[in-house]
Amino acid sequence: MPSLVLISHLLCPYVQRAAIALAEKGVPFEKIYIDLAAKPDWFLKISPLGKVPLLSVPQANGGEAILFESSVIAEYIDESQPGPKLHPADALVRARHRGWMEYGSSILSDIWGLETTKDAAVFEEKRKVITEKFGRIEEVLGDGPYFAGSSFSLVDAVFAPVFRYFDTFDAITDLGVITNYPKVRAWREALAARPSVRKAVTPEYPQLLRAFLERYDAYILRLGR
Repeated sequence: MPSLVLISHLLCPYVQRAAIALAEKGVPFEKIYIDLAAKPDWFLKISPLGKVPLLSVPQANGGEAILFESSVIAEYIDESQPGPKLHPADALVRARHRGWMEYGSSILSDIWGLETTKDAAVFEEKRKVITEKFGRIEEVLGDGPYFAGSSFSLVDAVFAPVFRYFDTFDAITDLGVITNYPKVRAWREALAARPSVRKAVTPEYPQLLRAFLERYDAYILRLGR
């Protein structure tokens, strides 16, 4: 039986980061899904922020240690588990990678605004911000296929769920956020082909995200009508 347990939500991009890291390291794990709209009591007792992901790590005394925050979980996985290293060995390069991981989190915040707003002006503002942020990434990407070249890293694990949103958005309308950025487009394609990325969500993910947009009566849906 898997020793690690990842407590998850079906749409959470932060959960995907941890799942991708575990898969890249070849670590068996169990995934437990919860409904964030009706959080169970046992979850609230062990989650300081009431958020996913959580990683349950078994202890020698039979208990468990609970880790929270996706970047913390991903780095723990990389440091404690066998398999290829997902963070650079050099301290300066590693710090730079951490910065770009936070940058990816900022894009996720913008995506939240984009996908939940009913207002056309707010939608366009968020679309422009996201486009500009991808432009900054275009400037730092090398020859690929991944952020750090040939090696898959935790930065890739952060951005794969970012790009996944646009698979569903593109089926509704072309937002044009990476149209002018060939390196970003190639990076997106390389990440989408990665087995760890494909398996980080259930097959129903696109339908679930579409239903989420419908619950919010999201402005983006009007663009596809």
